[in-house]
Parts: sequence; C-alpha cells; structure tokens
Amino acid sequence: MEPRATQVQRRERLGRQQEARPSREGNTEVHRGPDLVQWTQHMQAVKTQLLEKAQGQLMELLDQAMWEAVQAYPPQDRPVPSIPPDSLCKTREPSLGKRKVFIIRKSLLDELMEVPHFRTIYHMFVAGLCVFIISTLAIDLIDEGRLMMEFDLLTFSFGQLPLALVTWVPMFLSTLLVPYQALRLWERPQSGGAWTLGVGLGCLLLAAHTVVLGILPVYVAVEYQLPPASRCVLVFEQVRLLMKSYSFLRETVPGTLWAREGERIRAPSFSSYLYFLFCPTLIYRETYPRTPNVRWNYVAKNFAQALGCVLYACFILGRLCVPVFANMSQEPFSTRALVLSIMHATLPGIFMLLLIFFAFLHCWLNAFAEMLRFGDRMFYRDWWNSTSFSNYYRTWNVVVHDWLYSYVYQDGLWLLGGRARGAAMLGVFLVSAVVHEYIFCFVLGFFYPVMLLLFLVFGGPLNFTMHDRRTGPAWNVLMWTLLFLGQGIQVSLYCQEWYARRHCPLPQTTFWGLVTPRSWSCHT
Repeated sequence: MEPRATQVQRRERLGRQQEARPSREGNTEVHRGPDLVQWTQHMQAVKTQLLEKAQGQLMELLDQAMWEAVQAYPPQDRPVPSIPPDSLCKTREPSLGKRKVFIIRKSLLDELMEVPHFRTIYHMFVAGLCVFIISTLAIDLIDEGRLMMEFDLLTFSFGQLPLALVTWVPMFLSTLLVPYQALRLWERPQSGGAWTLGVGLGCLLLAAHTVVLGILPVYVAVEYQLPPASRCVLVFEQVRLLMKSYSFLRETVPGTLWAREGERIRAPSFSSYLYFLFCPTLIYRETYPRTPNVRWNYVAKNFAQALGCVLYACFILGRLCVPVFANMSQEPFSTRALVLSIMHATLPGIFMLLLIFFAFLHCWLNAFAEMLRFGDRMFYRDWWNSTSFSNYYRTWNVVVHDWLYSYVYQDGLWLLGGRARGAAMLGVFLVSAVVHEYIFCFVLGFFYPVMLLLFLVFGGPLNFTMHDRRTGPAWNVLMWTLLFLGQGIQVSLYCQEWYARRHCPLPQTTFWGLVTPRSWSCHT
C-alpha cells in the first residue's frame, strides 16, 4: 500500500497533465487558424453594430407609440412633461381622437423603387409612353408624309393658363393676409367694446376672404371660358386655400377663445403660417420635422415625371377616348352602346387614375416637400393592396384624409357625441362627395352628378359592407374590379356629355337646360 501522501501527489500530477493537454491543443488550433479568430472578431463587431442600430430604431418606434398614446387622452389628463414643447396644443376643448403626428419618413414608392422587381413595373409604364409616341410619329409619317407631332389636346387644355395664374395672385394674397390678421384681432388682450369690435372686424375680413376665394375663380372661368386644365389650376387652388385657411383658424382660434381673462396667448409666427401655405399638408402646425438639405436633382426628376404623366394622359385621351366618344352622339341611344362604351373606357379610366395618383400625390407633392425640406412624405399608403373600400378611402390620399378625419369626423363626434360614429362617417362621405362633384362641375363646365352618385349610392354602402375584416386575395381582386368599372363609368359618361354639349348647343340658356344631361337627348 502506497502512503496516502504519495497517492495524493500522483493524482495532482495526473490532474495537471490533463489540464495542460487541452491548453496545448487549443494553442495549436490558435496557431493553425489566425484568420478564423479575426473573422470571429469581425462578426462580433458586426453583430454589435446591428444590435445598436436595431435598438435605436426600436426606441424611435416606442417613442412614437408613446407620443400617439399620450395624444389620445383629453388635454386636461395629459402628463405635461411628456408633450414636446413645439407641439403643445393650447386648445382646451375635448379631444375624441388622436392628432396628426408628423415624423420624418419617405414616400412608399420611393422605398419600393429601390427594389429592382418593382422598378421594372415603372419601366413598363415608361415603355408604354414610348410606344404611344412612336405610334403617333408613325401615323403622322404614313398619313401626312412628314413628322408633325402635334399636341392639339394639350394646347387646348392649357389654353389661357396665364389668365388662371393671374387670377391665383389675389386668391393667394387674400389667404396670406386675412386669416392671420383676423387671428391677431381676436387674440389681443382687450376687454369690452374694443374686443367685440376686433371680433366683428375679423369676421368681416373672413367673410370677404371667403367671397374672394369662392366667387373670383368661378367668375373668371365662366366669363372667359377657360379650358379644362386651366380650370383645374383654379379649382384645386381654391379648395386647397380654403382648407388651409380653415385648418389654421381651427388649430389656433380655440386657444384664444378658451383663454382666461387677462391671459396672453402667443400668436404663431407669420413665417410659420407662410410656410404652411406652401408645404404639402392641410394640417397646420407651428413647426414640422425638416430634412437637412435639398436634393435638387430629386426635385427636377419629380417635375419631369409629372410632365411626362401629363403627356401620357393626353396620348391616352387622344388615342383611346376621342375616336370613340367624339361621334357617339350621332348614333341613337341604346343600352348596348352605353355598356360597350363603359367597357371600352375601363382601361383608359384606370390608366388615368394611376397617372393622377403618380403625378400629383407622388411627384408633385414630393417635389414641393423636397424644396421646402418637409420631412413627412407619407402622402399615401399602400392603397393598391386594399381588400376593403374603407381602407382604400383612408390610404389613397392621406393628405385629404387627415383633414377630413381631423375637422369633419372628429369634430362631428365632439358635436354629436362619441357614439355617433355612423353619422360622423356619413358627414365625411357627404362633404367628400359634394367637393368632388363641385370640382368636376367646375373643370368640365357642366353639372352631371356621376361622381356624386358613385360616392353616395355606391361608395357609402361599399364602405360599410367591404370593411377591414374582409381580407384575402379575392377581396383585393373584387376591389380592383369595382375600381375598373367605376373609372369606366366616369370616363364614358363624362366624355359623352362633353361632346353632346358641343354637338347640341341649347338655343336658349335655361336652368333646367344647364342641369339636364344633354347626352340623353342629343342625336345629330
């Protein structure tokens, strides 16, 4: 038997040998693969950077969610330290919904254009424009023996454009001076008769401002018989300036009216109001998130694309609509001819819808946003993926939807009570339908309530039946099918009425003659 001390020493010696063996093997592996160690360290650094970036983005999303949650509370219940000082709402009226929050974000199409597969779809539309140009040149060369490339429809539509621009000047000056001056009259710390006089004078100024915006463009368009595109400039600016004036007063006046006796309310700066009149939003805020610089090449590209869309629309109307509808009034009216004309107009109608969306909601608004360094570029959402008309109405034009939601829907809930959501939604549909019909009536120069009926008779029920619980590809196909048919109805009926009023003028102008569709009885 070995002494106990000898056994302990032997076990300690074996343990030291076993501990040294992996170390020697590890050192051998280290000496064999120094590149593996460097690659591992590099991957660790990449992982750390990715985690830091993901954490920063997550913090931004959580801050945004917290800010929107805070805005959902009534003003008296909001924790004051959590509200940014540049976005304080001075009004003390009840709030029944969230307020519009502006953050820096790109337009959805700009993000999708970075994907090669989606960019190919854009290239297909450009190729279609090239085909239209080539076909026009070929037809001119064959029929006339020379290249003419005339733009009769384009020159007709934009005729008398300088007169429309001159008419815009007093409209803009009225919007620039009157609402701001009226607010200054109402917020001065006066009492008694002086304050009442200021309120009365401010109301008179606003009434004159409304008359200028409401009557002047209509008078010029009717008196000088402006063509459609020049009328578009006037009516879009008329509606835009009225909506901006209302938003400015709606966001600033309640704080003045609810102020306590002797309390001084700081007026918004004139520069912020001037910036608001040009920036691509209809919701007034004293400050907006701004981008650091202006990309002038991006501005030029968007303006060029908008011009290309105008040329594209002229080619579509000239090649697919004018030959079909120009002589349609010379044939007897029949249900068969009407249905065939609607089916024929579905393709140019959906093309016109896409061109209007891309030219105005993407190119035009992004160009102005870039020039003004306006950060929030969410002028639309992915409306093409909608499986319900309620989602389509919310995502097609976010700029107008924000105005309707803030000042028609939410204020309707405040006036009628928080449970009257159906009535408030009906009010939104009614206002939207009336304004859309007014725009069509102004641009075309006649009253034919196709848009009004499509909004109220079809759009309203579809909004409640095809709601957000309808999901799946079949519902998206159904929505696009109804969009095709709706655009075909609009293009067909409006084109027929346009040519009928030129082929069958009234011998005597009467009220019923102006509001009765001429295409029902005109057969030359």
